[in-house]
Formats: sequence, C-alpha cells, structure tokens
Amino acid sequence: MSRAPFEVRGVIEGFYGHRWSHEQRLDVIDFVGARGMNAFMYSPKDDPLLRERWRVPYDGDDQTRLTELVRRCRANEMELTWCLSPGLSIRYSDATDVDALNAKVSSVLALGVTRIGLFLDDIPRGLQHADDQAAFSGLEEAHVALCNKVLGALPSGVDLIVCPTEYWGRGTEPSLAELGAGLDPRIDLFWTGRAICSATLDLDDAVAFERTAGRPPTYWDNYPVNDVDMGYELHIGPYRGRDPQLWKASRGIIANGMELFEASKIPFATIADYLRDPMGYEPEASWRQAMLDVVGTVDLEAFSVFADNVRSSCLSADDAPIVEGELSRALFELEHGDAGTGRAQLDALADRLLGAADHLLRGPVVNQALIEEIRPWLVGFEIGAQAVRKMADLAGTGRLDEDGPAELAPFLIRLRRARVRVFGDAMEMTLSVLSGTMFRPGEVP
Repeated sequence: MSRAPFEVRGVIEGFYGHRWSHEQRLDVIDFVGARGMNAFMYSPKDDPLLRERWRVPYDGDDQTRLTELVRRCRANEMELTWCLSPGLSIRYSDATDVDALNAKVSSVLALGVTRIGLFLDDIPRGLQHADDQAAFSGLEEAHVALCNKVLGALPSGVDLIVCPTEYWGRGTEPSLAELGAGLDPRIDLFWTGRAICSATLDLDDAVAFERTAGRPPTYWDNYPVNDVDMGYELHIGPYRGRDPQLWKASRGIIANGMELFEASKIPFATIADYLRDPMGYEPEASWRQAMLDVVGTVDLEAFSVFADNVRSSCLSADDAPIVEGELSRALFELEHGDAGTGRAQLDALADRLLGAADHLLRGPVVNQALIEEIRPWLVGFEIGAQAVRKMADLAGTGRLDEDGPAELAPFLIRLRRARVRVFGDAMEMTLSVLSGTMFRPGEVP
C-alpha cells in the first residue's frame, strides 16, 4: 500500500499522572514520525496551563518549549495539535470567559500551531452555573455554542477537534446526535469506541457514528495508556482488534500513551504499522520488530520472554500464553503422565524465566531507561520465575504434594504484594492450587 489510508495517524499525551518531559516529547515525535505518523497531540492532564489555569497565556520557558514542539513536528512532517480543557470552570454564557479562551488560542496560533483541540471530557455531566442553566437547555447546547464560537474565531487553515463529554458508546447516543446537528461540519469529533478502553474498533460502529454525528469519528484510542485503575498493568503488547477496513469510515486514530515513556514506544511502533498498512498488518511480526527497535538485538531474547508474560490489557484475552501452556502441560505430566517429562519441562521453564529476569534486572542492557520504568514488573516477573524454580525442585525430589503448600505460599504472597500484573492469572492460579492458599480478588496479604 503506497499511501497510508488513514488521514490522521498519531499519538496523544493525554493520560493522568506525571507528564512526559520536554525532551521525551521531542523524542517521541522523532520516533513516531519516522514510522509514518503525522500527528502529535499535546494534552497532559497535569499541565495547569491546559486545565486549571487555562486562561493564563504562555510565556517564558513554556512558550519556548511549545514553539520547539511545533518546529520538531514540522521537521518530521507532522502536525502539532494543542489541546485546551476549560470545562471544569468555564462559564459558557459568559462572553468574558469565551473571549479569554479565544485569546489563549490566539496566543498559541502565534507560535505556529495550526490545529486546536477543545476537550470537554471528564467534567460534570450537567451545567454547573446558574447563568448557564438559564441560557442553555443542557450541556450539549452549551458545547455547541462554545465550539462554534471558537471555530468562528480561528483563521482560515486552522482546524478544530473536540472531545465531547460523552465520548464512548455505540455511536448512536442522543447526546452525539445533538452535537452533530449543531456543530459546524468542519469540526471533528473524538470517540473512543464502545468503551473508554475498547477491545475492538469496528467499521460498523464507525459507520453508525458518522450517520449520527454527521461526520466520521477520529478515534482517541485508550491504548497503551494504563492510568487510573489500570496502573498495575504494563501495556506493551501489540495493537489488536482494530478493523482493517476502519479507515473507510473514520478520519484516523490517535493513541493515548502511558506515563511510562520508553515502554510506550513498543506499542506505538505496532500502532504505526497498523495505521500505515491496516490490510497487511501482522501483530506478532510487528511486535517483534518493535521490541527489537526499542530494546536492541542483545536484549531482545530476554525481553521477549518477559514481554510475553505481561500481555494483559483491554486488547488481549491472553495474559501469558506460553507460560500458561507450559505450566499446564508440566503439571499434567506430573499428575497423570510421565513424571520425568513433567520435571524436565518445569526445569527448562524455570531456567528460561530466571535467565531472562537476571539479564534484564542485573545484566548490562541497551535501554536502561526502559528497564527503570518497568522495574516493578520485572521484579514481579522474577518472583514468578523463582516460584517455578521451587516447583521444579520440589517435583524433582518428589515433594511437590507434601511440601508444596508451605514452600509455595510465600511466593504467592510476594507476588500479590508486588501489586503488578505479571503472568496474568496463570501463575497465581497455579500457586493457589499447589499451596492451598486462596485470596479474594484484590486482596493483598
């Protein structure tokens, strides 16, 4: 495919948590730009100049950094979208507030920004101020008025994209229909799919959205983001569940990253592959290349072993497919088949897991910044590897049934206390059965 079918292909810094550094933003623009993406959206939730202090203009170092982001995007043939989130405090009926918003937008346009995001997500569902309640029938009417005023104040050639308050669903929602009917057709709308973090993005849903809203969706894809209640998961698996024909009824996809900057690059690379050629995209091959690009040749084997055990996300039903399968086969042989084969399988699995953990935690690695970011998961990974070694040792001396409960329960407790999801359910279930120790969901001993 010579030309990428998606018009919009990019990433957004739009997560809750500590924002990326300026140097990291420049780095990610280079990284995804080299892979065919054409959009970077700046919207960190903890930037006060975008949310709490949205009326305050940029100056000094903040202005300098924003200017540099614009220039770096241009150098990579990308477009920077600067995104403002005034919805927690703005008075929609107050001309002073509307003027302040337009003045803030004008100040960034002067720096070379040519695409504006107006984000009205994660705010109270109803109108909060008495004057707004008197002026508008509801939140959608207020948002239509505000967005159209902002667009009307923009110079020719500057685009506006809006994230509505209700930004997920089947694309047939009444609030979406009201927005679509009132918004200027030149305004684009963000949508996350059927859920805030959607397992799939389907062509039929995009068609329904376009029919309801009067314009195709631009997908804000909440992957690989792992903020809020997903913080125990490490989302580095390959991009999956996106219809290869999605480009026919959508403008494109913007992927929301993790606070873990280096780790985000792995799924970003696979997302770039999908966006560049959705019909030919192969998740596992793309993922292998992405890991090679980010971790390097020397560390690839060890990292691949680790990564296969942290697949948990809204995109993946498989948590740790290789380890789950090998544990099941080995324990079956010990119980019902050839005990020698079962012991050998546990030995080999323990050696492979422990070798990978030792290399990544203590050996020299190419991308040390990545290792520091994911260290909690690597520690949990090593605990699981040590548990398999203990299983193998107990099986080797015929003591797995007799001493398993006392010897294996501490590993289950340590794994729980690590508060990270590694090996999915496979390791905890195995340790629970062999140790006779069960915990309630979410319980930490």
